[in-house]
Amino acid sequence: MFRTRLTAEALDRIQDRVRSRLAAEGLDALLTDSPEDVAYLTGFFHHPSERPVAVWMDADGDTVLLVPELERENAERESARADVVSFPEFPGVVPPFRALADRVGRAGRVGFSTGMTWERQSAAFAELDAAEAVPTALVTVARYVKLPEEIALHAEAARITDRMLESGVALIRERVAAGGELPSEAELASHVGGVGVATMYAGHDDVVVVSPLAGGLVYAGANSAYPHGLPSGYRLQPGDTFMLSLGCAVGGRFVEGERTFVLGEPTADQRRYHDAVRLAQATGASAIRPGRECRQANADCLDVIREAGLGEFLRHRQGHGIGLGMHEPPWLEDGDPTLLEAGMIVSNEPGIYIPGHAGYRISDSMLVTEDGARPLTSFPRDLDHCTIDL
Repeated sequence: MFRTRLTAEALDRIQDRVRSRLAAEGLDALLTDSPEDVAYLTGFFHHPSERPVAVWMDADGDTVLLVPELERENAERESARADVVSFPEFPGVVPPFRALADRVGRAGRVGFSTGMTWERQSAAFAELDAAEAVPTALVTVARYVKLPEEIALHAEAARITDRMLESGVALIRERVAAGGELPSEAELASHVGGVGVATMYAGHDDVVVVSPLAGGLVYAGANSAYPHGLPSGYRLQPGDTFMLSLGCAVGGRFVEGERTFVLGEPTADQRRYHDAVRLAQATGASAIRPGRECRQANADCLDVIREAGLGEFLRHRQGHGIGLGMHEPPWLEDGDPTLLEAGMIVSNEPGIYIPGHAGYRISDSMLVTEDGARPLTSFPRDLDHCTIDL
């Protein structure tokens, strides 16, 4: 069975990485309530709610996980790599962060995650005895480069994503062969998501449940011209362009894989659109390599579409970082000068969207290597393989 949780030793390496950044920023401690940061630092996954869950790390090696009492046993069951302290309930007769303040004592400069809401900041630092509170993105940046153990989780998620794509195509071909009505977008979405979840539970010893665990966007015809359109009751029709935009998470680590298909013999326009996106995606893959700025890779990728005379149909950037979030920095976009590094995982997903006709997008999750990048997802990308004969 495939192991989905990081070992204590791997989590220790992650914490050491973050502590080195604490020192570099001149911070004495860190506070974060991001569910993804909590999972990254301690291995504890939870369903966020109004009850605070937060991690405190100091430069001296202390890691404390604050949870509501109803989550304490879950944190212990998941072997959270931290000293667990709990509060009874929210909002509480005694404020929740009092339990953390009692545990950690006085602190100097405390960095807090930039995604923390003003309400949560106020509640935390009303109780914590800190000389100074400083916003910091240090955990976000630490998450850019994955450990080898994390890359193995992403690779397994890619294997399952490819299987989901295969299952969606297989369902349509079965319906075509049977001569009945084709599936609806909603039926396809339910089917591929079910295949992904079932594959995990059949082969993993301890499924880490996050949202979404497996699934994605399925849209056809004119509906696919909306980049993030949601599956509907629309039933696929001969001649449709349709998109399977799928992904899943293994051990909380995400992957996405997206392909655009044609039902029946492609028209000249369908081939032109698909080929342009396919070339842009191939160019974008070559542009992703260590030492390049994200904005440079984005320009190389999207310029292919502009040069094909289809720039008016662009709606978004080349891609984004992937990790404990499906969308996270760095961003492959004109405004992000972040240098790509070996060990990062980013999406490569150029697309065009023609109103009233369809959308065309091809995406792979790319692992940046020492000398370039390679896709973790491997389902065929060219139109000949993405045509379903009728």
